[in-house]
Amino acid sequence: QVRLVESGGGSVQAGDSLTLSCVASGNTRCMDKLEWYRQVPGKERELVAGVNRDGAEWYEDFVKGRFTGSRDNDKNTVTLQMNNMKPNDTAVYYCSAQPRPGGKGLGTACANGRWGQGVQVTVSS
Repeated sequence: QVRLVESGGGSVQAGDSLTLSCVASGNTRCMDKLEWYRQVPGKERELVAGVNRDGAEWYEDFVKGRFTGSRDNDKNTVTLQMNNMKPNDTAVYYCSAQPRPGGKGLGTACANGRWGQGVQVTVSS
């Protein structure tokens, strides 16, 4: 299993910056991908960004050029540096861990705790 703990949420003004952190613990095989999602009330949870173990990064279009993800494999942490924040960035942000696809038995072994508790981020205009 894996445990994810997010921190760094809060309230900021539009144009400001905020950094989120996620500390993962447990089975490292469950942490091949560490991703950030966000969700607003009444809407589906959506992918924001992610970093895998080899350092590859990916970002959704609505945050490209503003958000930067980074990962420290030794510390099993991933951060999300959010710059030039906009009111539409207001959401609950979740850290998510996934094993590599096809890993033997990992789908079950890694299911518990693959989502963090979420942190509220509020951006005022």
